[in-house]
Amino acid sequence: MSNVPSDLKYTKSHEWVRVSGGVATVGITDHAQHELTDIVFVELPQTGRTVKAGDACAVVESVKTASDIYAPLSGEIVEVNKSAVENPALANTEPYGGGWFFKIKLADAGEPNKLMSPEQYTAQIGG
Repeated sequence: MSNVPSDLKYTKSHEWVRVSGGVATVGITDHAQHELTDIVFVELPQTGRTVKAGDACAVVESVKTASDIYAPLSGEIVEVNKSAVENPALANTEPYGGGWFFKIKLADAGEPNKLMSPEQYTAQIGG
């Protein structure tokens, strides 16, 4: 069974979101990293880039496949996790901690309410 922390929001495309002070931290879920298996490469968006919810803005590559990572919310990329680029395995070992990917300064503070709850996400992945 996948780890689905109760303090996060989720997307159908397996990103997680932690909102604090108008900034959303984004990564991939434990379920996603299990499906991908060993992550060997992470490409993150440029800081300063404006994204809309649903935009492909990052890429992860595993030994099995490459997958787009989508912006779960609209806003400006204000920080990227250089540690995840230098050590892509962090997305496997610490998907909700050191393996986060980027931070978005929210364009709309209400937008996170449109994301999935932990219960909805657990139901989606068959948990």
